[in-house]
Amino acid sequence: MTGDRSDAPGDDDAAQSRYDQARYVENGEYEPLLSEKDRTRVEIGGDDAPGTDGGGTSPLPDDLTRDSLELPELSEPELARHYTRLSQMIYGIDSGPYPLGSCTMKYNPKFTEDVAALPSAAVHPDRSEGSVQGTLELLARLQDYLGRIGGMDAVTLQPPAGAAGEFVGIRVAAAYHEHNGEGHRDEVIVPESAHGTNFASAALGGYDVVSLPSDDEGRVDLEALEAALSEDTAALMLTNPNTLGLFERDIEEIADMVHGVGGLLYYDGANLNALLGRARPGDMGFDVMHYNVHKTFATPHGGGGPGAGPVGVVSDLAPFLPAPRIRERDERSTTGEPIYERFDPEHTIGKVHGFDGNWLVLVKAFAYIARLGDEGLADASASAVLNANYLAQRLEYDVPYGPFHHEFVASAGEQDAADVAKRMLDYGVHPPTTKWPEIVPEALMTEPTEVESKATLDRLAAAFNAVADEDDDTLAAAPERTTARRIDQTSAARTPRLSWQALGDDS
Repeated sequence: MTGDRSDAPGDDDAAQSRYDQARYVENGEYEPLLSEKDRTRVEIGGDDAPGTDGGGTSPLPDDLTRDSLELPELSEPELARHYTRLSQMIYGIDSGPYPLGSCTMKYNPKFTEDVAALPSAAVHPDRSEGSVQGTLELLARLQDYLGRIGGMDAVTLQPPAGAAGEFVGIRVAAAYHEHNGEGHRDEVIVPESAHGTNFASAALGGYDVVSLPSDDEGRVDLEALEAALSEDTAALMLTNPNTLGLFERDIEEIADMVHGVGGLLYYDGANLNALLGRARPGDMGFDVMHYNVHKTFATPHGGGGPGAGPVGVVSDLAPFLPAPRIRERDERSTTGEPIYERFDPEHTIGKVHGFDGNWLVLVKAFAYIARLGDEGLADASASAVLNANYLAQRLEYDVPYGPFHHEFVASAGEQDAADVAKRMLDYGVHPPTTKWPEIVPEALMTEPTEVESKATLDRLAAAFNAVADEDDDTLAAAPERTTARRIDQTSAARTPRLSWQALGDDS
């Protein structure tokens, strides 16, 4: 099924914007919105109307009440087919490969959803500790799992997202320095190729951000780092492998340099998927890190829903973690079972989220780690690296930096990377991340993850290579086969229409 904005009735801008919506049907005409279908007036007043006093009188002001409303006349098949059709127009990880570089869009296994949906998982967070021992045990075990995976001594599960975890890590670092009488440290060093959230988290934490250039090989420039380090340095934020997929070979020297001036080394866990079961940030000299459970441990991405961004630290920073944390008590129950409790670290920065974090997201991460085990996690990282390298060698586009691990950044060369991405949609696959990191011109940042088969990688490579051989006019006109054509992304970002009621507005 294909669609084209040019088929939409009317030439005015409002009509064009209106028909960007995904509601194309096979006869070449756009179906009406559900709210535009034949309507009928429904009386809603009366003595027994909900929200009244039993005599038909509402406590609300008259201008906020009504006696009737119009509703579309819809049969169940119409409603089911409408939403089924819309779902078929959406591309997600259940539809096919999603090779967004640095996003680790791995498939979310459904068994984790099943575990989170168990009746026993529906636990109110305000119950007494004695009545939720199973919940606290799971959280304590997840803290232990994550600590061992990252080489950290203590972990908090409170932060509700990766970016929130970054901010918590920065606040913990600040509290540590302040406690040690070094509150004058007001700079955080961030590589120029780092995730944008690193710059934002450091700035939001009250620090001046010092940008660090890369060397000719795409890694940390040690001379530039030495020049940037000073007694004002609070931390260096680093991803390893970095955003080019390159492992920082000098990481131990980097750690020594940062620690030598009294700073802390922060690990952005965005690329931890490349290291699982094979290397640990703590062993490299990192002092604090956050975990992106939606990337590394297959919990769902985004969508405005709940997330989790646990933070791990070495022992010196443990007293500053958010409260509460979970621990096993020294004594046992009368039946010999371990007893778990919440506690506040000695110099805690306070609470950063309600209760113990986003419980059901953490349940999914725990289930994933427990199901795979040490061997499975190591196999996941090996497969992620293998898939990225296999896909890269199949592409006609140049990949300027290597050897890389779980992801790579190709260059679209003379083509516009954004146009390449739009055209790939016509081949039925999701495009990579584009235009970033800026160290690679017209960047196509690609991460297939460990879940894709060789056949899927071959299909992705075929799409990349087909687009590489096409002319600029074809790319500029893409996408042609999607339900909605190319939109004005700048206007959509600056003046979003957040309700269907605004679709006909000229403003």
